[in-house]
Amino acid sequence: MDLVLSAYSLIVGTIVPFLFVLTIVVFFHELGHFAVARWCGVKVDAFSVGFGREIFGWTDSKGTRWKLSLIPLGGYVKFSGDENAASVPNRDAIAQMSEEDRKTAFIAKPVWQRAAVVAAGPLANFLLAIVIFSVLFMSAGKQGFVPVVEEVFPGGAAQRDGIQAGDIVREIDGRKIDTFADLRQIVLMSPHTPLLFQVERGGELVDLTVTPGAKEKEVMLGERQMAGDVGLRGTNDPENMVRIKYSPPEAVGEGVKETYRIIEGTFSYVWGMINQTHSADQLGGPIRVAQISGKVAEIGILPLISLTAVLSVSIGLINLAPVPILDGGHLVYYAAEALRGKPLSEKVQDVGFRIGLGLVLMLMVFVTWKDILRLVGTNS
Repeated sequence: MDLVLSAYSLIVGTIVPFLFVLTIVVFFHELGHFAVARWCGVKVDAFSVGFGREIFGWTDSKGTRWKLSLIPLGGYVKFSGDENAASVPNRDAIAQMSEEDRKTAFIAKPVWQRAAVVAAGPLANFLLAIVIFSVLFMSAGKQGFVPVVEEVFPGGAAQRDGIQAGDIVREIDGRKIDTFADLRQIVLMSPHTPLLFQVERGGELVDLTVTPGAKEKEVMLGERQMAGDVGLRGTNDPENMVRIKYSPPEAVGEGVKETYRIIEGTFSYVWGMINQTHSADQLGGPIRVAQISGKVAEIGILPLISLTAVLSVSIGLINLAPVPILDGGHLVYYAAEALRGKPLSEKVQDVGFRIGLGLVLMLMVFVTWKDILRLVGTNS
């Protein structure tokens, strides 16, 4: 009985929320590719959510096979003339096409159209995030504590750099701070990075440069890792709780800003790993995403939808990485083609795709191994 309950809890509490989040993100990513491809006159052979064997599907009036496949860890759109889901051209098949069919092959389209089709996937992810955040801001608004400093801890960066109890943080690096959660989010992602705080003190605005240290702390749903810390505590007085409501235009603006903050934070984190001011603790693969999805789902549907927006931005950014086999790698090829006036040789492209596949597989193994170590550490 315990085994049945454990299996039920795993499926309902973790796998279902994970598939809910991932399916939405993948569907809209591929829908971006699909919509622009159709607009450019490219014949789409298949639109799949998932990889591997088809579970079920149907064929539309234009010959596109829409399907749900067995392995729910991604998806693809396969265009006419493609050899596989990575849009590697099938030159033998193209050579045997009729002139009419060749006109609708992806490879036959001008380079700007191919680039537009490829870029549309990540852009659809960013647009999805903006829409989700905008709807959430418009419907639920933003709730949190006023960003007032209740206590400054001795020996911390806040005390060293001049922050005082009673200060109200208004801006950090030019970004408006509405709630203490806004402050915390920026600080967590900025260990050893100077930040320009603008605080209100005695009715006057004071500018201070504060450089967070690094400390192991709880950053998300009980998980602990090294993150930025300035050594201060905010208020938890219910009288300092605020709810900010937004009109539709304001909500869209906040949706754009929130999406930009995630993009900026991701680049900051990657650069931090390069210059060794950030560790790789925050990297995670499907197992970690599934765990987080399950924990967020316990809180409610709105946080789960918000997580969908965050994951959508992450998927869009990953796909824009200049690695052959990913969308960004294709865009690099097309940029080279536009500059040279002709495509790179088949051999160069094939070698690039093989290298790209190897890099992606190594990254997947790395993040999955970290997920397993994190899971074992949590359960030990």
